[in-house]
Amino acid sequence: MARSLTLTPRLSPLARRRTSAPVTTDLFDEKARVLRRERALRRGPELFLHKRAFDDVMERLESVQRSFSRALFVGCRDAAWRERLLARASSVDEIEAGELLRVEPGCYDLCVSIGALDTENDLRRALLAMRFALKPDSLAVGALSGGDTLPVLRSAMRAADEAMGGASPRVHPRVEPSALAQLISDAGFAMPVVDVDRLDVSYRCFSDLVRDLRSMGATNILSARSRQPLTHAALDAAARQFMSPAKDGRVTERFELLHFAAWTPNA
Repeated sequence: MARSLTLTPRLSPLARRRTSAPVTTDLFDEKARVLRRERALRRGPELFLHKRAFDDVMERLESVQRSFSRALFVGCRDAAWRERLLARASSVDEIEAGELLRVEPGCYDLCVSIGALDTENDLRRALLAMRFALKPDSLAVGALSGGDTLPVLRSAMRAADEAMGGASPRVHPRVEPSALAQLISDAGFAMPVVDVDRLDVSYRCFSDLVRDLRSMGATNILSARSRQPLTHAALDAAARQFMSPAKDGRVTERFELLHFAAWTPNA
């Protein structure tokens, strides 16, 4: 894979466009989400963002001076992560975000979420379900994509729209850090902390970024997306725009991971 990573220190939605796609009240197409993730698994998933987020979670857990009896892991996972979590918890259960509502309340004292919440149609409800799954004085910690993620791709997609002669939602809206902190607080958690991990990734061409996103299961699943494929002219326009800020033949794209941690109140 022709990419290189530049790590930068931690620092403390896109408008919806008109489309001819079917009208729905859900922002994200849940069926498309499943299909994208299944395709990514068949291709061999690209987990460099999620691995970075999980490593951060493990570092945070090392600073928590307590043991956990039962942990719940929600979202994208690597086969080795469960073993790493078992170093901090006596048992670990793994589920997808859509299964949160079926978890029996008050069963866990640790909940870890990686790559599960950024395409939830009701983020507030998902956070509330996480809180209900936890006992009093328990920890929720994790990461999701947010903030100013994929600015170069957004510019490329605007160029594609111009070539197509119309606008369509093509890049997912992202929650801002302050909004996420408020949602966590509204869900009933105490002491919410949210910070941003900025990751710059160098790409040789537009298709390399698209390949990464497909392997992450992170391509467009907006319900209002156009079902009309991009024309060759639109793809060419997107590729040219993507390469316009290139230096030495490479373009730096930015990903922002919102890391969060919060506790359930004491009983």
